[in-house]
Amino acid sequence: MKESEKTLVERSNGNSRIRVVIADDHPVVRFGVRNMVEHDSAFEIVGEAEDGDVAITETLELEPDILLLDLLMPRLPGLEAMRAIMDRSPRVKIILLTSTISTQQIIEALQIGARGIILKDSVAGDLTKAMRAVQSGDYWIGGERVMNLVAALNDLVKRAAAAPEKKTYGLTPRELNVVTCIVEGCSNKDVAKQFSISEETVKRHLSNIFDKTGVSTRLELALFAIAHKLVSLDA
Repeated sequence: MKESEKTLVERSNGNSRIRVVIADDHPVVRFGVRNMVEHDSAFEIVGEAEDGDVAITETLELEPDILLLDLLMPRLPGLEAMRAIMDRSPRVKIILLTSTISTQQIIEALQIGARGIILKDSVAGDLTKAMRAVQSGDYWIGGERVMNLVAALNDLVKRAAAAPEKKTYGLTPRELNVVTCIVEGCSNKDVAKQFSISEETVKRHLSNIFDKTGVSTRLELALFAIAHKLVSLDA
């Protein structure tokens, strides 16, 4: 048994548990993740963060063993928050939580220092297994434990080259979702309700989208999205 695995067993059997911070802008997600983690006596939730800036502050101050970090955080995106944390606290093991992620984003996240990536649809089945894997020194990618990061990265690079990602003009997955809503004629209130975010957050997303696509109105954005195939139109 590896030394890190021995430490995991010792912590789960003793009083010293693995310390975890949850960073996600959705209170419901944080609540659900907290409940799942606290059902395992090996782990202890020591902090929560609702945006990227707070995630950095909480992680640096609390020095958890594991940070569960949402990829699409307000104020500072997950990847940027992770860069800042890795520069100042490289010992923390970061697991990204996301609804969707591209192969290129996975490669970038691993290169920055992520130890695991979990799709939110798989959290219930994968979360504690992933945390045990990364705490013992391995990685968690694509729903399984990975011990050879170099081989995994090489495989991801080959897959990315074989099936290049469509051009997204730098839009994040959440921004692309907002674009789809705009094309469908949704108001800011509709978008906010659909993704359980505030209308102010929707406005920030739209401002970023306008900057990246070079448009200035919702109509121009809808036309741009259709022309550049950023959305799939039903027949």
